[in-house]
Amino acid sequence: MEHSAAHSFVAEGAPLLGFALLFVLIFRRMGLGATLGYLVAGALVGPQLLNLVGEAETKMGIAEFGIALLLFLVGLELSPSRLWRMKRDIFGFGLLQVVLCGLALSVVIGFGANFSVSAALALGLPLALSSTAQVLPMLQSAGRLRTPFGERAFSTLLFQDISIVPLITIIAILSRNPADAEGPPGWLLAIYTVAAIVGLVLAGRYVLRPLFKLIGNWGERELFVFAGLFTVVASAALMQSLGLSTALGAFIAGVMLADSPYRHELEADIEPFRSILLGLFFLSVGMMLDLSAIAERPLFVLGMAVALIATKTIVIMGLAMAFREGWRQALGLGLLLSQGGEFGFVLFAQAQNALLIAPEAVSVFSAVVTISMATTPFLMMFTKRFRADSVAAPGERDGPVADGSSALIIGYGRFGQTVGQMLNAQGIAVTLIDTDIEMIDVAGQFGAKVYYGDGTRIDMLRQAGAGDAELILFCLDGDKIEPELVEAVHEAFPRAAIFVRAYDRRALLKLKGSPATGVVREVLESAILMSRRAMEAVGVDLEEIDRTEDLYRRRDKERLRIQHEAGSLIAARETIIGQPELGFSAGREKPKPEPLEGKPATGSECG
Repeated sequence: MEHSAAHSFVAEGAPLLGFALLFVLIFRRMGLGATLGYLVAGALVGPQLLNLVGEAETKMGIAEFGIALLLFLVGLELSPSRLWRMKRDIFGFGLLQVVLCGLALSVVIGFGANFSVSAALALGLPLALSSTAQVLPMLQSAGRLRTPFGERAFSTLLFQDISIVPLITIIAILSRNPADAEGPPGWLLAIYTVAAIVGLVLAGRYVLRPLFKLIGNWGERELFVFAGLFTVVASAALMQSLGLSTALGAFIAGVMLADSPYRHELEADIEPFRSILLGLFFLSVGMMLDLSAIAERPLFVLGMAVALIATKTIVIMGLAMAFREGWRQALGLGLLLSQGGEFGFVLFAQAQNALLIAPEAVSVFSAVVTISMATTPFLMMFTKRFRADSVAAPGERDGPVADGSSALIIGYGRFGQTVGQMLNAQGIAVTLIDTDIEMIDVAGQFGAKVYYGDGTRIDMLRQAGAGDAELILFCLDGDKIEPELVEAVHEAFPRAAIFVRAYDRRALLKLKGSPATGVVREVLESAILMSRRAMEAVGVDLEEIDRTEDLYRRRDKERLRIQHEAGSLIAARETIIGQPELGFSAGREKPKPEPLEGKPATGSECG
């Protein structure tokens, strides 16, 4: 029995992975993305055509875990404070999108297919949900997830995931199946949801964080993988046991670990599993595509797919413009979210069990959802010129590639430009990464190739060739680099020297003790240079200027050391140059001479 199962797995796995590899390569080469390749490969190897593998339903259960992993990784990108900042888009834009699209599609189905009101709602409301599994990887691969455009798209998808609970409740209320009367009422499902979320939050704080701290102290990398997978599985299982969204549970677990020092390690460990299982999910969707349902009513299926895409695009575009988006960006958002989603399959099955729709309708509208998914890459590609200039939708800027450069510069503003030009002057090849679209375009006019991407992500750095780089330089504006990130980058790319631009003294102290080769306060040297020139202008001789600079550097370095040991920014206030006890008073008295001991501290040493 075990031998037979193993043989079946190998016999099915070879053609499934082979076709997936072939068609993903083809469609990526055509610029259409991996999703369409998986769908086509699944349809070919499935029971409708070549019939090379078993039933798709048996693989879908495993593959849906890929969606949970995807939401977990997205949760790791969103700290609770950042999620709170997005509340307007989540509960404002997201709520309106689901309601307006669901009602509009219900009307279209009711009049276009002559369905009853209850059947039209049971089909139209699920179609309002878009494909999280398709849209988020598109945003991630383009480095757009953390931009305003990407955050609005993600906020909408997140609310769609939350809305599964009320949609299940609506279907239960409309149910014609007497057995459904025994199920839990909607208000109880809502209580279950809140209780589960609170439980996951508490577990994240009092169980997961101590667990990962313990594993981190042991230094066992494989335990991180197991612990990460356990976190996703346990949170998803809790939600599933309550009849709720497994992906939502995984997302909350990710958010609870978003501001932990283990976030980057978890991202690197979980990402391969997410990619494989998400690919298997789309293969399963392709295998389940009912080609006979399409063949029997081709015009209806294609017409409903067009109606679905057009209705959602128009509604989302109008809603985005009402939220003060430009029309180009609103069009990009509408097209990006125009497809049906994977949770539609789940809700269609619920509606069938509730005796609201016939099995034939489930087959037809499942085909409509699959076709709409397949159109998204084409729509995004063919509408580029309409959305150009004003909006950089997914896929419009090149992501970083490994080109053999010795140095990676993350952040190509006024600071990064100087660093890059000086390294280039020494013949050091540099790869430039930034997320500022306007700056990227301006740099391109001067011949600089700046790749679009979030250079604080380990996978993005790896994609850019950090594994072979000798230098990684974070030249980002503001206090954006955490010690945990430096630790993660050093662990992932140990041969590269890491340099960080520090925003101020606080940022410098925070990074003290990190594996960074150098941390440079961004305004220190320019401030010292201005001070020197100011003293020259009022007649201070050069020797006294040098002595004052040396005194400042040594006192500043010593104060940094004391502050770090004390863990307080106000420590060693008495060592600040300019205090009366140091020999300075009102007017232009010169500093008291102090013996010069040792080599003056450099800018890197001071900050």
